[in-house]
Amino acid sequence: MKNNVLFLFIILLFFASCKKKESIAGKDIIDEQEYLNSKTDTLDLVTYTIAEDSTITDNPPNAVLGSYIDPKFGKLEAYFYTQFRLATLNPDFGDINSIQVDSFVLALEYAGYYGDLSAQTFQVMEMDESIYLDSTYYTFTDKNTKGSTLIPLGKETILPKPNDKTVIGEDTVDSQLRIPLDTNFARYLIEEAASGSASFSSNENFLNFFKGLKVKTENLDQSVGKGAIFYFDLDDPASKATIYFTQDGVGNSFDLLINSSCADFNHVNIQNTNYPIQAVLTDSTKGLTEFYAQAFKHRAVVKVPEIENLPDNIIVHRADMTLPIQFQTGYRFKPGGFLSVSTKLKSSDNNLTALPSLGEYSAIQKHFKIDLKNYVQAVHNGDIENTGVYLSPRFFINSAERIVFNGKNTTNKKKPQLIITYSTF
Repeated sequence: MKNNVLFLFIILLFFASCKKKESIAGKDIIDEQEYLNSKTDTLDLVTYTIAEDSTITDNPPNAVLGSYIDPKFGKLEAYFYTQFRLATLNPDFGDINSIQVDSFVLALEYAGYYGDLSAQTFQVMEMDESIYLDSTYYTFTDKNTKGSTLIPLGKETILPKPNDKTVIGEDTVDSQLRIPLDTNFARYLIEEAASGSASFSSNENFLNFFKGLKVKTENLDQSVGKGAIFYFDLDDPASKATIYFTQDGVGNSFDLLINSSCADFNHVNIQNTNYPIQAVLTDSTKGLTEFYAQAFKHRAVVKVPEIENLPDNIIVHRADMTLPIQFQTGYRFKPGGFLSVSTKLKSSDNNLTALPSLGEYSAIQKHFKIDLKNYVQAVHNGDIENTGVYLSPRFFINSAERIVFNGKNTTNKKKPQLIITYSTF
């Protein structure tokens, strides 16, 4: 299911709905007497979780990389593919026999992380298939690669430090993940540039010669509750692959750039067999006890059947939904600050339409709160069908956030609820 964000359409639809009652309700201004005559109800909620099967991940705001194992959701593994572009066309390396390659480093500028800062084992492979800016790629898309990892033997395991500055020579810069690559591969690139071929004469030719890299992790011994997904800003100038070399005693470098002209996409695997979320996906009624949302894959669904039992002629003044979550302060897998809130305008729709309100998290109350006034009014008016609201971490295609919500049958103290205030006319 593709998430088609149509903010303008839904906002216009809701305002059109309100105009039907303008002679009675005014321009969303309710006088004090109407509030005095209003009624408040708590509506019953039906909750469960669905799994997306085709989330688009090409050219995302940031790349995701790493893995973690969550006790509720199972293992999430994320990696990415990216192209590179030349910093200089037709580079002149002079006498390459005088060049000593000192190192070859893939630098990735951190944009954040989610989880536990423990060591992970990385792999970098040369792509054997081209990717394109105008193509569509999904969480399940994979591309063929050449040979084995380009990381030298014994240097695959790295402890990421996204909270620390990075020192490069005598310079201190913003935090980067710096992955060492095979200097023989760097030598191969230099020799191709000096060979007289057209491979380095244009970026198009270069992309035919060197299609890019697949960057992933292979954490075979990760335990439950451990691991992390790291976020990287590939459009930052610091994200690049650099060959460091010495020629005739003088240090030099050559960059392969990652920028907005490069195609890239994220691949995400989520293995939830025998974890609690699988039970809810298999039997939606179990979502009445607890239900889930997770970036890239899983959306929480909240339906409000009782909207259809409200009196015929009402003006909805408030409709506040609160969704308590299960989270211990300080736990590594924390909720994000906001939820994206969507719906289907018709039950036959394949796409979701974003609602204007975001769900906002209260760390004190440990719940998300959502203003559903416009949704309830539109459903009641018959402007849209009562298909429920679909909830997901705000950064659905470029984070690794997950959320465990209490259902109405939870044994925990706080339960989800929707309180509406309305008046009749």
